[in-house]
Amino acid sequence: MTTLHQYFARLEDTIHSRREIEIQQIVIRKDEPQEDQGSFHARLNFYDQSMLEATETVAIEDGEIIKEQYSYHYQKSNNDLVFRYDNAPHHPEIETFPHHKHVESDDNVIASQPPDMSEVLVEIDGVIYQV
Repeated sequence: MTTLHQYFARLEDTIHSRREIEIQQIVIRKDEPQEDQGSFHARLNFYDQSMLEATETVAIEDGEIIKEQYSYHYQKSNNDLVFRYDNAPHHPEIETFPHHKHVESDDNVIASQPPDMSEVLVEIDGVIYQV
């Protein structure tokens, strides 16, 4: 059973463990008084000046974290989109609706599941370091 505090601490630890990342902003909000809902926002820069903006609105249901809304938007230094995972309900044709991924443009949309922050950072490594 994960608490909201544990989940947000893990997200922060994941980011802080990556010493090459410049953290522009991390904001955590927990809804009072029940503390079973909250949000996480991070803006991160990488050595090549690319940027990740990550936002999650989450709730705890039966001891599990549910991502009610999320977006992981990664772009190059010139602001060109590399990828964005999100669950905005605007692509009902995608088999994983509302979950999807934009690749290199808002028009190129593929099926996906909600990723974890660590998975997003590994994917960014593959882009930056051509792994």
